[in-house]
Amino acid sequence: MSTTSNRAVPLSTRSAAVLGVASLAGLMMLCWPLLLRVPDSARVDPPFLFLALLPVVIAVVLAEINEGGMDPRVLAILGVLSAINAILRGISPGTAGVELTFFLLILAGRVFGPGFGFVLGCTSMFASALMTAGVGPWLPFQMLVSAWVGMGAGLLPRRATGRTEIAMLVVYGVVAAYAFGLLMNLSGWPFMLGIQVPGHEGSLSYVPGAPLLDNLERFGVYTLVTSTGSWDTGRAITNTTALVVLGPAVLTTLRRAARRAIVTAG
Repeated sequence: MSTTSNRAVPLSTRSAAVLGVASLAGLMMLCWPLLLRVPDSARVDPPFLFLALLPVVIAVVLAEINEGGMDPRVLAILGVLSAINAILRGISPGTAGVELTFFLLILAGRVFGPGFGFVLGCTSMFASALMTAGVGPWLPFQMLVSAWVGMGAGLLPRRATGRTEIAMLVVYGVVAAYAFGLLMNLSGWPFMLGIQVPGHEGSLSYVPGAPLLDNLERFGVYTLVTSTGSWDTGRAITNTTALVVLGPAVLTTLRRAARRAIVTAG
């Protein structure tokens, strides 16, 4: 693995710190309703302030990451991969969990590193939302969680090669599929009222002021019955199939492109 590809988007110590703080802030924006302590009769409204702040946080992180300099050829690769991912999302919009966006994001993060993976996760979701009229309050969360998927792929151990590498990426792809569904459910579940599931007594809606474990139990059951066995499992199967069938060839192509890209140090 060439060192050039690891620095496709340079990450200085300060940039890595900003990325870590922003990721923690994003996680808090997802989890904050579970941490509230309010009267039982209180109502928790959607986090409109968070929805306004999250794009700002993402923009600051992207600016900080790119401060080290991005070679024009790397920028071109980013644009091409973002466009391909947007098209893939358009032809596989998640019906029954069939979603081809993530396998390419994982492979690109693996080859070009965590900084590139983070940026590609953001740009892919943004471009696909524009193409598919998918712009809405969920988009900033989709961008952030997808960015985490790409960044995580870039942080995987570098020594794995060949079949071992593909096996590692498959395991990561499965974990990422379920994690994406879990976090996206968490972004909207606290604001869905009166959730009823056949065979389960009582509501699975978020209860403001209830003990954390009680709300986590409701959320766990809600996720299991609404997405784990369908959307998330379908996404995991899609990731696995694409990584096994297309992974080796795509990795070779991306690594060839990475070696040809000239990276400027920050």
